[in-house]
Amino acid sequence: MTVGGLDSAPGERIFFFDIDNCLYSPELCVHLLIKERIYEFGRGIGMDAATVVETCTSYYKDYGLTVRGLINHHGVDVAAFNDKVDGSLPLESVIKPDSALREMILSIKTRRWAFTNAGFEHASRVLKCLQVNDLFEGITYCDYAEPDFPCKPERRAYEKAMKESGAKDVRLCYFADDSASNVEAATEFGWTSVLVSKQPSVASKAADLHIKTIHDLPLVLPQLFT
Repeated sequence: MTVGGLDSAPGERIFFFDIDNCLYSPELCVHLLIKERIYEFGRGIGMDAATVVETCTSYYKDYGLTVRGLINHHGVDVAAFNDKVDGSLPLESVIKPDSALREMILSIKTRRWAFTNAGFEHASRVLKCLQVNDLFEGITYCDYAEPDFPCKPERRAYEKAMKESGAKDVRLCYFADDSASNVEAATEFGWTSVLVSKQPSVASKAADLHIKTIHDLPLVLPQLFT
């Protein structure tokens, strides 16, 4: 669930976890299933079938999320988008429970908060599939129905996450994400950032730390697990 206006104690550390392609492996190709459905949705609302991929890609680059471009340029119905894109994903048959992930998250000696660019329903489904949904105090997510909603890597998104979680001090905030741009923004914001990626080409100089999978988190931040 999303929890707003929490008040954390001074000096209390908090770890913000991205969800998609971070808590589970990108090798599951959920992102490809999402892209296929976005393109199909675009064709369904009358976008040129010959250029829908190029247009949606440009929306992602320009707006941080393709859906924001679809909203701004095509006035799409958010409920219909959620139903036909995120809601149609076979997540339960693709993403399986991860006991090692659960053990790692349970062992971290900080507050735990999920921070995603996905909508609430999608984020909740993924966490339930992994069987870690009960390990987080809350989720900061994108409300597609909210006008001009913020998303990573915009600074407003990180400010929103701090506000909703009740975090007070950026120096006590930790963050893991598979996106180099999201990690760079977090570093600039003052958080301790961890890039999660097996691809050397994705490595970011702006990331404080770099791991191949989220399971390796204790290796680079042992002080949070002792």
